[in-house]
This record gives sequence, structure tokens and C-alpha cells, in this order.
Amino acid sequence: MSGHGPWPGGERDVLEAQQLALGELAELPTGVYAVPFLTQLAQRGPGADALGRTAARLTEMPVELGPHGWKLTERPGVDARRAETFWREDLGALAIAAHGHAGPLTVEVLGPWTLAAQLWSARGDRVLADAGARNALAGALADGLRTLVADIVAQVPGAEVTVQLAEPLLGQVHAGVLPTFSGFSRLRAVAGPEIVEGLEPVLAAVRDAGARSVVHLGSTWVGVPPVVLAGADALGLNLAEVGPGGWNAQAWELIARAMERGTGLWAGLPPAQISQCAGPALGELADLVGVPWRRVGLPAAQLADVTLLAAPRKSFGSTDEHRAELANLGRVAEALAERAEA
Repeated sequence: MSGHGPWPGGERDVLEAQQLALGELAELPTGVYAVPFLTQLAQRGPGADALGRTAARLTEMPVELGPHGWKLTERPGVDARRAETFWREDLGALAIAAHGHAGPLTVEVLGPWTLAAQLWSARGDRVLADAGARNALAGALADGLRTLVADIVAQVPGAEVTVQLAEPLLGQVHAGVLPTFSGFSRLRAVAGPEIVEGLEPVLAAVRDAGARSVVHLGSTWVGVPPVVLAGADALGLNLAEVGPGGWNAQAWELIARAMERGTGLWAGLPPAQISQCAGPALGELADLVGVPWRRVGLPAAQLADVTLLAAPRKSFGSTDEHRAELANLGRVAEALAERAEA
């Protein structure tokens, strides 16, 4: 069980947030495998957001905030320095909160395609619009992630790092529905082989750095084959968005094939529905994984290998909500482990 990383709080809450997240994961039921994560406090402002913090890791490709968001620039300025400061704060808090930790530890950044779809070029359009620019972006991200893995291990020497690459826009990139800068047309669809080629150098860099990789697709299950072909160690999907009750025959066939090839599954689950009489409906969350799993014919014993995490929120929420969500997911993971042994 793990998390993406977003956590509520401002500049004064960085260390406390990291300590709380690690503390909640340390109190999971016996037998539930925990993967602690680096917390991200986006409420600190520009540069702490997912796009800004990922762009700040690009090697020799400086960025700044423009009228329409983050964009490439000739030289780093105050915006990039602020984002780098946030990274130093995060890693410093991790070093204190995870002192003596030995074992899995994960950090999330945007993947190359979602980054190229959101980052603007110096000329005005999305980096995605220029094949050469997006290839350079993937290379800069690959180099930046090598450094990031090394930075994390320097702070937590016993860490076995997993890099989570968030690719919620990969489906839109592949479908060709993203608007151009003017908004009067759409960017060209990117074919499957090109999607694979864009992911490969980034995943290879993570592997070369001694870390494992997960590519999160959100609800874009059609992105499963490129992720598997590119060599990701695991894929992530928000199962409630795949189909009613988590079921979609095509999606689960792709998941089953991926699992047969040795690709792991990180299953994103929504917050539990809470009833005043019965409490959180944790059985329904377990069914989002367990029922389609059984229906598609995957071995029950492999349910224990699925990593659960909360699906991304639309709002920051409160600290108590985040802690309760982690606790609930721990109980769901325990229930799935029991099903795996049945």
C-alpha cells in the first residue's frame, strides 16, 4: 500500500506532513506491505505543484512561470529557484522523518507525455507540438530522475526507491484532442509506437539509477500496452473510473496480459463511502479489485501483490481525511490479502 504524495499544508507543515504519512503507514495491519512516499504540499504555491516541481528536475532545460503556466526559458529565474527550494525542503524533511528507514520508498513526478502536454515552449505552443522538443524534454527528465534517485538515497541511505510517473494526459495525447495555443485546432495524435519511444528513455534512466518504476494512467486504460512495452515495472489505474463497479472487459484483459508479462498493478481507489450506521464501506473498495480480478481469471494468490493507493483528489482535503484514507486502504489491503489466501 502506498500513496501518490499530495498532502494538505503550507510551508510550516512539511516535516509534520512527512512524519504523519510515515506514521500512518507504519501502523498498517500486520501482513500489509507498505511503501512509504515523499509528501507533496502543493498549497505552498507555484513550484510546489506537480508541474512546477517536475519541471524543476529537468537537466539543462530551465523553466519559468508565464501568463499561461510553466514554460521553457533561456535561463533559470526566481520561479525555478523557488521550486528547487521546495525540493530541498521536502528531501530535508524526508531525511529527518525517515531516519534509519531501510526498505521501499516512493516519489511521484509527472511522466514525459503529460509533462510535454502541459509545459509550454518558449515560442508559445505546447512542447508536445514539436517532436524534437518533446524528445529533448524526455532526455532532460531522464537525467533529472537519475539525480533525484541519487538525492533520495543520499538522504535515506537504506531506501529502495520507486519512481511513480503520473501520466493522466497520455490518453488525450494519443487521441489527439489537446487544443493548440490558439484553441482553434487540436494537436496531432501521437501513435502508440511513439508513446513507447517517449517513455523508454525515462524508464531506462530510472532502472539505471537502481530504482523501480510505476506509470500511472488515471482512467486511461488504453495506455496499458505502451506502458508494458516501454518496460515499466508496474502500471497504475484508478479502478473506479475504468467502468461500473471497476469492471470493463477490455481494460481487464489488458491488465491480465500485463500481469502475465510480470508487470505489477498499483490500484487507485476512491475514498470509502461512509454510512452513519455501518461506517466506511470498505468491502465495496475491496470488490473494485477482487471481483474483476476473479472475473478475468487471474490467480487469487496474486491479489496480495497488488499495491493499493488513494486515487488523486480534486481538492486538498484535510489532514484527518488523508490519514483516515490511508487507514481505510490498509484495511482494504488486509481484506484482499485474506482473499489471496482463501
